[in-house]
Amino acid sequence: MVVLGCGMPMNRSLQFAFALGLLTSLSAAPVAQRPAIGEPVRAMSFVDIRYLPRSLRDFGERRAYVLFFATATCPLAGRFFPRVQRLADEFGSRGVQFVGVNVGREDSVVDMAAQALELKVDFPVVKDFDGETLTALGVGRTCTAVVLDADRRLRYRGRVDGAFRFSGASPRPGREDLREALTDLLDGREVEVTGTPVEGCVVRPTPSTPPTREVLFTRDVAPITQRHCLGCHRDGGEAPFNLRDYDDFADRADMIAEVVGQRRMPPWFASPNHGHFENDRQLSDEDRQTILDWANGDLAEGDASDLPPPREFSRSEWRIGEPDLVLKVPVPIRVPAEGYIPYRYYVLPYNFKQDTWVEAIEILPTNKRVLHHANLAYVEAGLRYRQEGFITGQVPGGRPMQLEPGTATLIPAGSTLALQCHYVTTGKPEVDRLRVGLRFPRVTVERRLRCMIVSNGRFAIEPGAPAHQVKASRTFKHDAVGLGLFSHMHLRGRDMTFRARFPDGRDEVLLMIPNYSFDWQDAYVLPRGQIRFPAGTRMEVTAHFDNSEFNPFNPDPAATVRFGPQTYHEMMYGFCFYTVDGESLGLQVDTSTGWAM
Repeated sequence: MVVLGCGMPMNRSLQFAFALGLLTSLSAAPVAQRPAIGEPVRAMSFVDIRYLPRSLRDFGERRAYVLFFATATCPLAGRFFPRVQRLADEFGSRGVQFVGVNVGREDSVVDMAAQALELKVDFPVVKDFDGETLTALGVGRTCTAVVLDADRRLRYRGRVDGAFRFSGASPRPGREDLREALTDLLDGREVEVTGTPVEGCVVRPTPSTPPTREVLFTRDVAPITQRHCLGCHRDGGEAPFNLRDYDDFADRADMIAEVVGQRRMPPWFASPNHGHFENDRQLSDEDRQTILDWANGDLAEGDASDLPPPREFSRSEWRIGEPDLVLKVPVPIRVPAEGYIPYRYYVLPYNFKQDTWVEAIEILPTNKRVLHHANLAYVEAGLRYRQEGFITGQVPGGRPMQLEPGTATLIPAGSTLALQCHYVTTGKPEVDRLRVGLRFPRVTVERRLRCMIVSNGRFAIEPGAPAHQVKASRTFKHDAVGLGLFSHMHLRGRDMTFRARFPDGRDEVLLMIPNYSFDWQDAYVLPRGQIRFPAGTRMEVTAHFDNSEFNPFNPDPAATVRFGPQTYHEMMYGFCFYTVDGESLGLQVDTSTGWAM
């Protein structure tokens, strides 16, 4: 792939030579079975920001479809996106569906979604992993716009307009080819200009080539899988099957190649463009390629003597160690065989008579197949779960809350603990019995874990809105040290961004989750001691919600959606965990009660 550089100084002669070299190859991008104008295009599929396979049928009947091709690294594509968005705003009310198609070989779904978020693209963006869409539409370059009519016949293939060229921006964009093609089509005329040359990065379908090196499971793959897979895919883990040995991996090699190739596994949703996190579980490019080379090759096993030592896991069912206090949901939780289950709420039968300090908390189901996630909060006695008292959560692949020695969270006197639980069905009736384990501090408590909740409950998401924006902010009153960030929305949640605006005028995006997943509500652990918020720092949280028909999890695209406790309602919560800088409490805690002595 030809990649255009940007940001580097270039003299005019070099600019001209560089542009000329690309311009002379405008027709050189090889395209197999290029469909002709007027022909129906064959069915094609792509992947949305939720990693789901989709097609044009998922948009329903439209008068026309516009597909705009891009990569996250092509500077021309990035500059054209706002112009395409303006056309989408103009023609959307006339029944035209716009779709961004990412065709970058090295771009992940997160990269694709982050580009759309940063460029304020409201229409759906999808990923063409194998080049199926490129081939079906005869596209060889980014910045290509394709127009299909209601019967999915090809009516236009070419540039948006002449605003941006290889060597810079044009003060005279010239004919607005995409706009004119759409106007002709919608007004019932033959499209006057059906094709134009496109200036953009050359793109080709990803070739299917066998690996050129010997990759062995025992020597090369097993060390990677021990680090990244066995935390969940083992006996007692949260994953639905084990990946313990060669046979487990060989039996699932094709699926492993797919989810690793798409960067769907290990799951991670933070944009790499903003922030670093201690619990980042992404594979390195080298490790990812090693697994792909093995899975796409001959699945060579290798010599057992090359296997790394087995990874040891605690034999205790509690990852925080033996708790000092275990609280149980008072009744068995029965889950039906099928159907969608609304949130369930439970109050644990224990009253904290005095302020109680806790250094580790774990939510533990007896049936890990059915509990998808759970959130824990302290509430005043007699009340149900409220996000305002949020302490921690349990998600597949997540870690229990374990604070560093000297830091503890406070459960105020008079409180009880309440759970918000999301259960899923398995095809047969199931039973769970939730427990919460608490461990009290063993060393002097110097710092209290605090939580700034940045939320907005006053919103109304309009029917069909693809990216309804909701914002909120709060300000730190004291100097603080950031520990972690956590987002919470429901089924229409599309993205969430945390931005810190510092008193000296600086601002920094701390975390961008461009493709929020209700199914993977991870916490993001900040580098220890490195993120500091001076008093007066404002934490801004911006979220977008997808209430469109294209959102496959949307309960009702025709509904106006407001804040509420169930998943068919919505929530907008950004949590920032921190300690007060320089705090020195000096508390000795009774390890049998958690009370300060």
